[in-house]
Amino acid sequence: MKKLFLFNIFVYFFIILFCFLGTWQLYRLQWKEDLINQINQGLKSNPIPYTQSIKTNYQRVTLVGQYHFENQIYLYSLNSKGQPGFDVITPFETKNKENVLINRGWIKKEFKNNSKINYVSGNITGMLRQANRKNFFTPINNINENIWFAVNLNDVQKITGKKFNKFIVYLEDKKIIVPKPKKITIDVPNNHLKYAITWYLISISIFFYYLYFRKKNEIF
Repeated sequence: MKKLFLFNIFVYFFIILFCFLGTWQLYRLQWKEDLINQINQGLKSNPIPYTQSIKTNYQRVTLVGQYHFENQIYLYSLNSKGQPGFDVITPFETKNKENVLINRGWIKKEFKNNSKINYVSGNITGMLRQANRKNFFTPINNINENIWFAVNLNDVQKITGKKFNKFIVYLEDKKIIVPKPKKITIDVPNNHLKYAITWYLISISIFFYYLYFRKKNEIF
């Protein structure tokens, strides 16, 4: 009788677990669809003058000011082909004395600290995007070696002495090759509905197999 009780608990646990995973995927589906809609609206938006008061994710903006290459950040990143390298993130001061981080694009590892990737341009166009949050698996930034794994604004303030908001401007300039500006598109993976159906089907399969097992063994 005790074995039967433990077996029932075991089965119910996994049924509930897989239902939870399916529901979580539906939540992720809604989040992903909202994100795709934000990107789509942003790609259609006309550039507007940048101010720190703009809180619209994926809004195109224009900036006038100057880069501060002495505090440049190298964020570990993979390019579209899966090749490891760095996103070059450079502090920028606008003519209105507002500080903002510019993601100028991706470089190969050998271009790190190479002054040839720094070019003077006081007029730029880009797209606002919220900095990705650090998760549990993200390594700690190596500030001394200038190798970053997440844009931690507290770490940025330590090396620059300036405060930045949570939005980064992703540079848009087809003429630039190195660093290669990152292209933002609506072509993002969205398989959450498929995953949700899979988890629910597994849960249902376990439930019916459980009923069959009980009936076969005349436990009712």
